[in-house]
Amino acid sequence: MSITLGTPLQSSAFKVLLLGSGELGKEVVISLQRLGVEVHVADRYDHAPAMQVAHYSYTLNMADPLELKTLIEQIKPHLIVPEIEAIATEVLIEIENNNIATVIPSAKAVNLTMNREGIRRLAAEELGLPTSAYRFAKTLESFRAACDDIGYPNFVKPVMSSSGKGQSRVKEFSEVDAAWEYAQTGGRVNQGTVIIESQIDFDFEITLLTVRAKNAETGEIETHYCDAIGHRQDAGDYVESWQPQAMTTAALEEAKRIANKVTVALGGCGIFGVELFVKGDKVWFSEVSPRPHDTGLVTLASQFQSEFELHARAILGLPVNTARHSIAASAVIYAGVDAKNLAYSGLNLALENPNTDLRLFGKPEGFKRRRMGVATARAENTDLARQLAQETASKVTVNQTQ
Repeated sequence: MSITLGTPLQSSAFKVLLLGSGELGKEVVISLQRLGVEVHVADRYDHAPAMQVAHYSYTLNMADPLELKTLIEQIKPHLIVPEIEAIATEVLIEIENNNIATVIPSAKAVNLTMNREGIRRLAAEELGLPTSAYRFAKTLESFRAACDDIGYPNFVKPVMSSSGKGQSRVKEFSEVDAAWEYAQTGGRVNQGTVIIESQIDFDFEITLLTVRAKNAETGEIETHYCDAIGHRQDAGDYVESWQPQAMTTAALEEAKRIANKVTVALGGCGIFGVELFVKGDKVWFSEVSPRPHDTGLVTLASQFQSEFELHARAILGLPVNTARHSIAASAVIYAGVDAKNLAYSGLNLALENPNTDLRLFGKPEGFKRRRMGVATARAENTDLARQLAQETASKVTVNQTQ
């Protein structure tokens, strides 16, 4: 089976539209352009990271069905690649049903995973995968009852949010009302519904990057796995990650079983970030993102093909290689200030060690806890790699300019 791609900015161009233009999308754009793809990107604000490297960029409200449909009809892309959750998914379902474009990995996957209720019900109730105990609540009264039913401590999340926004750990009943208010303000789209999850006694969390890609000869979709990525989060937001995460053979096999089951159910091709809790040989499903995962930034330093290259290849129908060449870690660089027009210093000191690297995302505005970059490092073991990545990140100073 032969794959043909055209030339950007000409009539033969193979067009990809990214919905969302963050730092992960930026790396996907670069990977696609290396393969001669014409890339269009959209986001809700100007000068987003991926906009700075794409052929064309557009600013719009992607949750507005009319705006989104108009853009798609204007561009006529071959592939539509959602990078965020706040999208009018009903438009993507219509586009896919009418064979206007291919939605990556599928309109079903995007629709289910943008909402924690959809993906949790699929995983636990339809696929029978092990998860934490959970309840959904749409009112403060039902939320209070659900928290009591689940018990304390528990975790509260809006059904639509990312990067820890609106998430909190509720230790006792006196914290319930504040958690409800925070969840209502932290969601990507305020639907009012929250999920309450019981606390699992786990040893560590992993992201198992799972790639569904076509076999070059047969055209059949096959599943590939990257080495497990360990990560540390703060209030639901990734702070550092490392690869590989040591785990038992039995736990790894169970993790792959769960990842395979949920990604096959979602369908399509591309990379999926499957988040799992692990304790000994036991594994629980947590969440899945049908796109590159923030914890997977470590693969820029650890793998022959980063998660972004894997995604680009898989969605284009090209062969993939998930092999790792190094032990590596990543550490987040925060803005530390609420300001625009930022400058970065200390880069020469940060990159003094030849086993380190940086990605500065180019976001036009910073907030104290906004990710503005990431440091990566390679070392002989994960402990040393984590230490070096954190040291590298700490040497970068974010400054507000006049």
